[in-house]
Amino acid sequence: MPGMLSEEKLIVCRSSTGSLSLSGSVFEQILENDRGYANESYFMPCDEKEQTRLAIVHQCFISMLSGQLSFQNIPRNAKRLLDVGTGIGDWAIAVAERFPTAEVTATDITCFQPTDVPPNVFFEIDDAQEEWTYTEPFDFIHLRGLSGAFSDWAAVYKEAHKHLQGNGILEVADFGHITTIEPIADSYLSIYNGACLSAAEKSGVTLGLDHMKKALLESAGFSVAKTRTFDIPLGTWSDDPRKKLAGKMALIAALEGLEATSLRLLTRHMAWKVEDVRDLCAKVQEELMRPGVRPTVSCQFTVARKLVM
Repeated sequence: MPGMLSEEKLIVCRSSTGSLSLSGSVFEQILENDRGYANESYFMPCDEKEQTRLAIVHQCFISMLSGQLSFQNIPRNAKRLLDVGTGIGDWAIAVAERFPTAEVTATDITCFQPTDVPPNVFFEIDDAQEEWTYTEPFDFIHLRGLSGAFSDWAAVYKEAHKHLQGNGILEVADFGHITTIEPIADSYLSIYNGACLSAAEKSGVTLGLDHMKKALLESAGFSVAKTRTFDIPLGTWSDDPRKKLAGKMALIAALEGLEATSLRLLTRHMAWKVEDVRDLCAKVQEELMRPGVRPTVSCQFTVARKLVM
């Protein structure tokens, strides 16, 4: 049965009605199957284990982008930036440090970011699926790692388009499904991927990269400027030194992400037992770590602009 788990933190988060100071038991997680969640609907956890994984994912992105924070260069004169689904806030904090004269707004459905942050970054509790209420437009909007987060991506993109400056930039980045270079017959990985896709569909969302299709962004009014897909080796099997570094971090994040992605989806929407989910995750981990198996995952970046009419 779900329970409540509080984390003691002192955080200042803004709401749509102004600044809201929160202290003490600010971050109440829903405890379910020994994992902490932000609410009753979103399938990814937000507990300490997941926060550690997100920190690794952030470093993986930095390595992939050769030390940059975004695939598209952020204009040096950018005044307002928005990070949707900020998680632990690593990207928002880093970009606020690199752009000290810009105001960086970072939103998520709960507030579990660190307290020692640059003065120009502001965290907000907000659900991006609802109407955005910002009164000033943004120069750059960033969404990363939100596959399966929204049931209506078209609506989210329309809000992003509405709240961008003319010629403003939207950057979306996400991971695809884990695969292997040489297919494994009757693999546990294929069972895992299939079960998660089915569970996500039953819950009303989709996993993968469908939300980054050009037609979807164009229907919201954007002009897609460029798209690039990186193939990341999971582990150190690549001969490319840079891919080895990114791959090592990506493997850790991927292995930890197996349970994080599947536990609530499969127990709630496919009626799996908790022990069966964890057993499958363990078998997938063992399969991916076998000598000679070369697992990989794709990471796609899409950059779109709001054209001036």
